[in-house]
Amino acid sequence: MRHDIGTTLMAVPNVSEGADAAALAAIGAAFGPGVLAPPHVDPDHGRAVFTLAGAAGQLAPALLAGAREALARIDLATHHGAHPHIGAVDVVPVVHLDDARRGAACAEALVVGDMLGSELGLPVFLYGALAQGRTRADLRRGGLPELTARMASGELRPDFSGRAGRGPHPSAGAVLVAARPPLVAFNVELAAPATLDDARRIAALIREGGAQGLPGLRAIGLQLAHRGGVAQVSMNVERPLETPLAQIVAAIARHAAVNEAELVGLAPAAAFEGFPEDVVCRGRATIEDALARGARNNL
Repeated sequence: MRHDIGTTLMAVPNVSEGADAAALAAIGAAFGPGVLAPPHVDPDHGRAVFTLAGAAGQLAPALLAGAREALARIDLATHHGAHPHIGAVDVVPVVHLDDARRGAACAEALVVGDMLGSELGLPVFLYGALAQGRTRADLRRGGLPELTARMASGELRPDFSGRAGRGPHPSAGAVLVAARPPLVAFNVELAAPATLDDARRIAALIREGGAQGLPGLRAIGLQLAHRGGVAQVSMNVERPLETPLAQIVAAIARHAAVNEAELVGLAPAAAFEGFPEDVVCRGRATIEDALARGARNNL
């Protein structure tokens, strides 16, 4: 998938599978050559995050192909994982890297939503700027059972759907679609003897709206069985230039010792400004470096 960095859009589809390597390999292959890096896979979250890049008009069919494979491989009835979700293909954000590309991202996201609804029979709910600011958290509240009830009552109606009036897809649930600027998915593990309750308390304090809330920060507390039961503050940083990762680490460290950090996917390079040298950040990678590599490989 050839692309010029100056006109490139990105997409960051999240699928609700974090253990089946064969399924994830097949889904990644279906997304095609626009995949910028191996997916971030987390068995505790029950989730994998792919990152794609391409020009407007290229991303939508690639996202449809990957989603089609995900529906063939993932059944929510057997899903295990701590991350909030409502779909096998849970979220499909199209990302604009600057204001000049916002319109193209919005158009591509609407095309993606229409394709996922009409061709795969998924109820598609828009969020963010395409839905007057409606949030992922509101749509995920209570998980798939509550979403099903809200659809049945008429409180929620899909923006796109091939299943009008029939509720979520029987094995794949629903999907959330947006156009947005880059956000950073960022996790911080707490050092022992911190507990799940500590992680939840810290998340409540530092997320936007909390007593020590940071702008644009969404946070929950989790416990990671695959990492020995460590407590984790799992976050989406929606305004990473306003709330850099160093500030978040410092806010958490005021309440508990920090073991390690983890980046999920890619982040703008500026988000790492001032990041503490003594804190390991697994998966640290920037959008700028990934796009530059992609451009070189397409020469």
